[in-house]
Amino acid sequence: MKDGGKNTGSGNNGGKNTAGKNTANSGVKIIAVNRKARHDYAIDESYECGMELLGTEVKSFRDGRISFPDAWAEVIEKEVWLRSLRIAENPFSSIFNHDPDRKKRLLLHKDEIKRITRKTEEKGYTLIPLSFYFKRGRVKVELGLCKGKKQFDKRADIKENDIKRDIEREFRRGLS
Repeated sequence: MKDGGKNTGSGNNGGKNTAGKNTANSGVKIIAVNRKARHDYAIDESYECGMELLGTEVKSFRDGRISFPDAWAEVIEKEVWLRSLRIAENPFSSIFNHDPDRKKRLLLHKDEIKRITRKTEEKGYTLIPLSFYFKRGRVKVELGLCKGKKQFDKRADIKENDIKRDIEREFRRGLS
């Protein structure tokens, strides 16, 4: 084998090399998505970060026992901390359980933290968790650099989505 055993595209994937790419069976399992954040905030950038968790917190994540309706992140002394994320205690742990409301440290590169710090201090952006998921067995957070929407912006987005839905509906009716 000349190619080192990698996928050469001879399967039914249209000749595309899928070796090493993020496919459906690559180990990404979505735990929770913050739909309210996408409604209330305009998202400019998003970052994928890891979380520093305790063992019992990971077990609660696996069970999907988290709550984050008003969660947000802040930069404190060149570290990013996630606040207001509630991870329920694990009922099978004894005295070694975690504090459900403790702040969690997010793992980002230094230059990403510098960029986030500049944006949040200068322009009035907020860091909001958009989704939580497992990627290769590790808990990841999609963190959005967001700016709050005004009421008329929310109404405009709803109107735009309604128009798109109506156009798609008419298009489907025309085809059948």
